[in-house]
Amino acid sequence: MFKSLKKYGLSASVVALGLGLTVASSVSAQDEEIESLTLGFIPSSDAGEIATTAEPLEEYLSEELGVEVTAEVMVDYTGLIEAMRTQQVDIGFLAPFSFVQAEERADVEVLLKSVRHGSDTYVAQYVTHVDSGLDSIEDIIAEEGLVWAYPDVLSTSGYLFPAAQMTDMGVEDLDSFFEQIAVGGHDNAIIQVYDGQADFATTFDDARENVEEDLEDVMDVLQVVGTTDDIPNDTISVRSELPDEWKEKIQEAFLSINDNEEVLQVMNDIYNWDALAEASSEDYDIVREVFAMFEDELTEDEDDEEEDEDSDEDVEEDEDSDEDSEEDDEEDEE
Repeated sequence: MFKSLKKYGLSASVVALGLGLTVASSVSAQDEEIESLTLGFIPSSDAGEIATTAEPLEEYLSEELGVEVTAEVMVDYTGLIEAMRTQQVDIGFLAPFSFVQAEERADVEVLLKSVRHGSDTYVAQYVTHVDSGLDSIEDIIAEEGLVWAYPDVLSTSGYLFPAAQMTDMGVEDLDSFFEQIAVGGHDNAIIQVYDGQADFATTFDDARENVEEDLEDVMDVLQVVGTTDDIPNDTISVRSELPDEWKEKIQEAFLSINDNEEVLQVMNDIYNWDALAEASSEDYDIVREVFAMFEDELTEDEDDEEEDEDSDEDVEEDEDSDEDSEEDDEEDEE
């Protein structure tokens, strides 16, 4: 059963139900008994569509691995990383930058990478409306105050590589130069430009195809005006606590999908993957270099989010305290 999780994947109900995890913290990783496995996705398109599309993948992996394999759709990359760190997700479909972060923060290991159009690399693209007058990246960075739509600040192609490129081209402060909106998916970023809510979007190439069924003229209305340098493709990574023999089993099971047209089509429908290949951590060194450019900024943003969450909790506690006080007053009046 494919479900959606709240941000960070840490709701009490999820923890209570276990959702496909077999975690024995008192035992060593190599002695861990695996009875079920959980896949973690983030939505590059509509989460409901992913839920329907991915069911054959769950069934295939369950059969190949001999244990129940279920899947969860996380709200964003941060949620997926946190779910892997807390061992709520065993196998994560992580974008390049998210893998680099997860390797550092959640101690995950990369097993595989995707292949698209015969290549294990891809590029990010800049998309504008054909009538906008924005016909190049130079046009975009020449006009302050444009609305920039991107999927997620942790998206490698949706934010980080374009941000690094525009910084290298002379934009000193992206936050003040553009009005930025994180829209939660590459499809949504395209739609924001199509609907006139944003001046340009940055996505993987070519994300316009994902919405072409609903927006039949999208390829004519929106144009690609520039791309970034090559980016290593997305990963399939696992939590490091899994026994080595299970890591090998998982890698072999996914590689066998290359010989199964039906399941391979599922991977294509979800993330536009055409095949799978073995991967190593070193493949993502260029992503680490880009991450180094924004590490302080991203860490600061996360600290701010944690402070906001703590503030919200304090407000809730104050409200609860006020309610208790009012109840006491009512009892005294009675």
